[in-house]
Amino acid sequence: MTWWLPWHPEWYINVGVLLIAFVLDLLLPEPPNAVHPVVLMGKLISVSERFATGMSNTLAFLLGVVLAVAVPLLFAAIVWLAAIVLYALGDIPFLIGAAALLKTTFAVRGLAAAARETQRSIEGADIYMARHNLRGLVSRDATELSEPLVAAAAIESVAENTTDSFIAPWLAFGLLGLPGAFAYRAVNTLDSMIGYRGRYEYLGKASARLDDLLNLIPARISAGLLLLAGTVSGCRVGQGWRTALREHRLTASPNAGWTIAAAAGLLGVALEKPGHYRIGGEYGEPAAVDIGRAVRLMYVVAALGVVLTVGAIAVLGMWAS
Repeated sequence: MTWWLPWHPEWYINVGVLLIAFVLDLLLPEPPNAVHPVVLMGKLISVSERFATGMSNTLAFLLGVVLAVAVPLLFAAIVWLAAIVLYALGDIPFLIGAAALLKTTFAVRGLAAAARETQRSIEGADIYMARHNLRGLVSRDATELSEPLVAAAAIESVAENTTDSFIAPWLAFGLLGLPGAFAYRAVNTLDSMIGYRGRYEYLGKASARLDDLLNLIPARISAGLLLLAGTVSGCRVGQGWRTALREHRLTASPNAGWTIAAAAGLLGVALEKPGHYRIGGEYGEPAAVDIGRAVRLMYVVAALGVVLTVGAIAVLGMWAS
């Protein structure tokens, strides 16, 4: 591995990194906040936010552009140096160290656990706890949501986050190694913290648009994987495909609608965000059991995503050699 390469020169080592990272995610909890790279990203972004207080819209926008470029580049550079050090130590240290780092850029088990907490609360007829647990999945105000709307929000989050939580960072790793995965996670973290209308509208514009751009292809791949997962999970694949094509434009995001609409059709449930959209309106209202069905679909998508990424790494590796 020469100093300028973002990945290990042997493609099968990179495949090993991905597979070990996936197993680590399924078996181990997240690292402590004190050393978690994504938490550190959030702290850096929070410090940067303070500089925007009292700024004009123009200055806030310019600061946002700087953040959208500098934060991903900073973390990509740091992890690039870490990869070089790991490579110098040998293949085994690289495999273990790179896998541990990559694991922090995605979450499969964590997403499933958050959704199932909401499911269990609904099944226990505790709507207040269900609304509380929903905060681990979505940022919307859940205080007045009915049981079907809480279930819908959980399903929407699981579907949408197949892209953000694992498919996109895996593809970024496959193309650009650890620096790519960390740069993607930094952009996504910026978008989740400041990339929305209101207080941070101008500060977060650049991050929001960059996140939309980076997810343009992964979101459509995720929707395709959802439909493929539906074929092995007994879902209505034709209905999912038609719903995705017909209603993916109903969300404000140019990307989220693809996976949300695909999930609505596959599960045969209406997914609504009050005041924003109602996808699959002709289907029945979702219930707790449908959250579990969405989680099972998500796990199949994750397995398919690993296979897809392994294939991409192998093809690119053999082509490069």
